[in-house]
Amino acid sequence: MRWTSLRVRLIVVFALVALTAAVSASGIAYWLNREAVLKRTQDAALGDFRQEMQQRAAALPLRPTEEELRRAAEQMAGGSAGYSVLLLGERDAGKPIIGASDPDRFTLDDVPQALRVAVDEKQELTSGNAYPYHVFWLRTTRSGTPYLVGGTRITGGGPTGYMMKSLEPERQDLNSLGWSLGVATLLALLGSALLAQLAATTVLKPVHRLGEAARRLGEGELDTRLRVSGTDELAELSRTFNAAAESLQKKVADMSAREESSRRFVADMSHELRTPMTALTAVPEVLEEEQDGLDPMIAPAVSLVISETRRLNTLVENLMEVTRFDAGTAKLVLDDVDVADQVTACIDARAWLDAVDLDAERGIVARLDPRRLDVILANLIGNALKHGGSPVRVSVRTTGDELVIEVRDHGPGIPQDVLPHVFDRFYKASASRPRSEGSGLGLSIAMENALIHGGGITAANSPDGDGAVFTLRLPMDGSGVAPEGDPDAGTGAERNGQGDEGQAE
Repeated sequence: MRWTSLRVRLIVVFALVALTAAVSASGIAYWLNREAVLKRTQDAALGDFRQEMQQRAAALPLRPTEEELRRAAEQMAGGSAGYSVLLLGERDAGKPIIGASDPDRFTLDDVPQALRVAVDEKQELTSGNAYPYHVFWLRTTRSGTPYLVGGTRITGGGPTGYMMKSLEPERQDLNSLGWSLGVATLLALLGSALLAQLAATTVLKPVHRLGEAARRLGEGELDTRLRVSGTDELAELSRTFNAAAESLQKKVADMSAREESSRRFVADMSHELRTPMTALTAVPEVLEEEQDGLDPMIAPAVSLVISETRRLNTLVENLMEVTRFDAGTAKLVLDDVDVADQVTACIDARAWLDAVDLDAERGIVARLDPRRLDVILANLIGNALKHGGSPVRVSVRTTGDELVIEVRDHGPGIPQDVLPHVFDRFYKASASRPRSEGSGLGLSIAMENALIHGGGITAANSPDGDGAVFTLRLPMDGSGVAPEGDPDAGTGAERNGQGDEGQAE
């Protein structure tokens, strides 16, 4: 489970909220209970001490003996309050005496100086203060044990009394309460995690179904729909998704129908043109044989008819090849090919030997479709000769299981704004030159033939700025890349291997 997942974040947020609420509630409950427990104990002990001072200490003589003070202190401490008592009196003026209920536990040194000062200080009598002396108290700690220490004195010259009560039982009770609140906080945290898991499952299950449906829709399953139930926001989201999927399916179906109609039209048109083109091809051949004896006035027109007829024938053949790729019916006819011999044969068949430098090591054998490789090479080399100029250098090498063929020219290179489009169909680099000798499909067909092998072609400018470089990459073994077909399924474009435009057009 990833920490970035919505489920984990939802659980963490629930847990943090629950932890914050539980800790806050436990802290407030502990503080309130602590104050209540300590105040109850404190009020009970000080109230009892005040009463004892009024009953026993006030009954002592003005100059009590040490024994009388001790006996009175023991009697005051013998009650149910459970505190120790210390009484201070005077034998004579300036001669204090002390009587303690338990000298080993409570002495005058255990009384904080600030408390002594407050107890001995005589208060001014006012309408709101009828007594010169009051009971004062504070909480202190001795050897890690909390104590309540209080004191007061008898009005009219009587003894001063101090009491000390241990708060250890209350601390133990408060510690037990703290542990109980801690356990309750932990249980609340666990309960919030379970509730968060339940909420996450309830909320994220529809989201997961939506994500799965979107994934299937992206994979082409356009009939994917979500089951809608309820009226909440998630149900509304599911309805929106279903509406979008239905609209997308309809649009894709319409586009597919139009595309299929266009593809069928091009295929039918190409097929229908092939028969008249066969007849037309014979006419230029006859005219070419008689061209030398023609009238000089009509010779240019005859030359134009010959070139345009051949261009039209190439265009028809290329269109038929393109429709095969679009329909997915193009097949590979694999054979073991000596790459150097194949490149040499391609160059020799087109009389390019004087314009092309070949750098190919003999003995590199790859399992490819030789006719499609010939089409690729013819288009790349012909394009380089037409738009880059000779010398064109063709180099062949292998990198692992990959065959790499580079075709480099020494022309002006390819403009940067043209580079992304050199393999587009009918792309013209200059709108002012819409007409050229090629069909505008050569590099596109070369790329399709590379892709069907499981390879590709890239176009770039030479790093030294001298010409363009087309790099063909094909697997050494094309078996399993695409279904193999009939060895006689090649088109005229494949057999003719016409070089075509694409770089500068």
